[in-house]
Amino acid sequence: MTYQSTLTYQDYPTGHPWYYFLGGKVLTPKQILEATRQSGYQGYRRDGIAKAADLCESQRSAKLRAIRDEALQGVKDDLTRYRQLALTLYRHGRKPPALDRVTACDDIHTNISLKHNHLVNGFAHLLTIDLLLSQQGDLFGF
Repeated sequence: MTYQSTLTYQDYPTGHPWYYFLGGKVLTPKQILEATRQSGYQGYRRDGIAKAADLCESQRSAKLRAIRDEALQGVKDDLTRYRQLALTLYRHGRKPPALDRVTACDDIHTNISLKHNHLVNGFAHLLTIDLLLSQQGDLFGF
C-alpha cells in the first residue's frame, strides 16, 4: 500500500513540491500523523518490521522496540527540520506565483515536501510497530 494524502491543493498532494509552490497550507505534525493513520500506510520499512514481528516472542519485542527507538529518533529529527523549513517557507513568501513565468519550484518547496514525506514514513513505522507491540505474540512459538 502506498501513501496517498487526501489533502490536496490545486490537485497536488501534500507530499509534492508544487503543493507548497502553489500556496498549499503547511500541515501540522498532528495533521500529518492523522492523515498517515487514516491512509493505513505502513512505511517503507514494513517488510523489515513484519520480519521482526515473526520472530519468537523473546526476540520479537526486543527487535520491535529497537526499530521503534530508531524510528522515533528519526521522527524527532525530521520534526525539527520540518519546523525550520516551514519557517523558511513562511519567510520566503506564500503568494502563489504567476504561472505564465514559472517553470520550476524553488528548493524550499522541494525540501519541505521531502521532509513531509519523511514524517509520513516515520509516523507510519511508529503506528505499525505500536500496533504490533500491543498484540500478544504466539505464546507457544519457538
